[in-house]
Amino acid sequence: MGTENAMLAATLAVGHTIIEPAAQEPEIDDLIAFLQDMGAEVERTAPNRIEVEGRRRLRGARHAVVADRIEAGTFVVAAAVTRGRVTLRNAPCGHFEALLAIMAEMGVSVSCGADTVEVDATSADLRPFRCVDIETQPYPGLATDLQPPTCVLLTQADGDSHVTETIFEDRLEWLGELRRMGANIDIPDHHHATIHGPTRLHGADVEIGDLRAGASLILAALAADGVTTIRGAHHVHRGYEKIDTKFLELGARIERTAEGT
Repeated sequence: MGTENAMLAATLAVGHTIIEPAAQEPEIDDLIAFLQDMGAEVERTAPNRIEVEGRRRLRGARHAVVADRIEAGTFVVAAAVTRGRVTLRNAPCGHFEALLAIMAEMGVSVSCGADTVEVDATSADLRPFRCVDIETQPYPGLATDLQPPTCVLLTQADGDSHVTETIFEDRLEWLGELRRMGANIDIPDHHHATIHGPTRLHGADVEIGDLRAGASLILAALAADGVTTIRGAHHVHRGYEKIDTKFLELGARIERTAEGT
């Protein structure tokens, strides 16, 4: 958002603006394309540099917003952790290559089309996934928003997986809720965790602390034995459009209650 806000301000500012180091996520380049359609003079001149020449005014334009790679990645992990098969449309593989590389390393079959991703974990049904070490990084590395769902899958991996969170200070706190579902996790500090697997997850009463933790607890509940009650569902609904409906269409059993669970 810092890079995006700076770009938006610079498009109508007087003079030439250089934004450096600029974020490299696909959403940034999508915004650049939109602003260019509106008449802005903005260009990525290097991987980490964006230059903007201010204009007096912009014009209207029509633009289709790029697909949400974090939501797509969440469904990739959902297919893997439930030992299912899911095809995602309008999900360019190039937008989350770091996650797909982890899936391949763990033994999950992933096939990429022109604009689709097919995940097939059915062949892994009788054996645990391979353990891996993950570390969040700025794009094109593993997104911090995809670390929580990946941690759910790591609970099913054979051996010890080490997690290093380099972006957000409190991103690993939600793992305490995952432990309530049977996960065997050591959290020595705010930035590191060791997940011992494979462990059989079971239903529990858990609380959502943030958006990505909420989606990840849903994935854990789908893979767990028994019924899980997830409280604080409003966090998830603000970031995933009709996530419960999409999972219901995939065969999940989910019920939303009036109390926000």
